[in-house]
Amino acid sequence: MTTLIDDPLIAAMAIDRRLPLHESSQRLRELYPQCPRVYGVAVLADVSVRRWWPLESALSTDRLQTMFDAAAADMDRRSSARQLAATLVHTVIGRVVALVVLEARAWDTGLENLWVHVDSDGVIDWAGVVDPTVRVLPEDSYFADDDGDCVLDGVVRLPSEAALTTWVAHRCHRTLEPLFAQLHAVSGGAIPVAAMWHIAGSMVVAAATQVPQLAGADELAAMRRGQAVLDAMVGFGLPVRGPLAARRGRRTSCEIRAALPMLLASSDR
Repeated sequence: MTTLIDDPLIAAMAIDRRLPLHESSQRLRELYPQCPRVYGVAVLADVSVRRWWPLESALSTDRLQTMFDAAAADMDRRSSARQLAATLVHTVIGRVVALVVLEARAWDTGLENLWVHVDSDGVIDWAGVVDPTVRVLPEDSYFADDDGDCVLDGVVRLPSEAALTTWVAHRCHRTLEPLFAQLHAVSGGAIPVAAMWHIAGSMVVAAATQVPQLAGADELAAMRRGQAVLDAMVGFGLPVRGPLAARRGRRTSCEIRAALPMLLASSDR
């Protein structure tokens, strides 16, 4: 059995009160013990903010330009843009989908809620959230010990798996869309925005396929949830599966959008 390495940033976390997200993130770190920061997130209140910055600032500063230029110094511009797009995709949707497919839980991937940690070369290597509240299903194990104060305990209950996957897809869409537009601009259009959405779709499929194998979890449930996230994104008109799949997905977009008012209300809590 592979031993979880002693990551100094994780070891230095000062957790005053353990919440459901702490427990889920611990399990996600155990998926890849050699690099425990690959999956999961930190709660920003638990860490020192050195080398952390709000992901939202990528839209108002030269951070993405600096990251792209650094990558372009070592490879061609197209490869640099693809690499940075993949990093953003993993930060926003790759990490949360790992939790969705394993536990039917999700943190808020809203742009205002995400921070990123960078290494000494300025490369994103971890993610954190300001609000640690997770969305869960009614049958979540948390409710076995529910004291009736779920929101204060860091949990919001959604009514169904469809509601959860649609909410995740919506929040990721709203975050990735401006980031992709910014990357397209700073890279001089090195790759189309559609190609960035294809990367997002591929990463969802990869997570839904690989993560349950790492965890020894239910592969059918994981694939169902991953496909539900993709279905919702296709319903929003995003080319995560290519043009033909996007056209098929628009048949159900009205049904998906009809669920958004309830989901958006929960995201404001």
